[in-house]
Amino acid sequence: MTSSQANPAGSAQSPALTIDALGKKCPIPIIMLAEQINHVPLNAIVAVLADDPAAFTDIPAWCRLKSHHHVASYELPERGWSIHVRRNY
Repeated sequence: MTSSQANPAGSAQSPALTIDALGKKCPIPIIMLAEQINHVPLNAIVAVLADDPAAFTDIPAWCRLKSHHHVASYELPERGWSIHVRRNY
């Protein structure tokens, strides 16, 4: 897992989709991601905004289980993270 600034200066690719799961408890952020990841092209990035600490570890674990790529997790200025996932299939 990577944790860094809110605006990743070195981010090679902007998210094709941003899912706002702020204020929602796990597993809701993962459910939202699972429902929407197929709406972006292959190799596109989905950013999940989440502030539940469980999402910080559970979304990367979901990526490993589902063979998607956890790109990075970036701290948001006020609270939570922007967790970036690359669609692999």
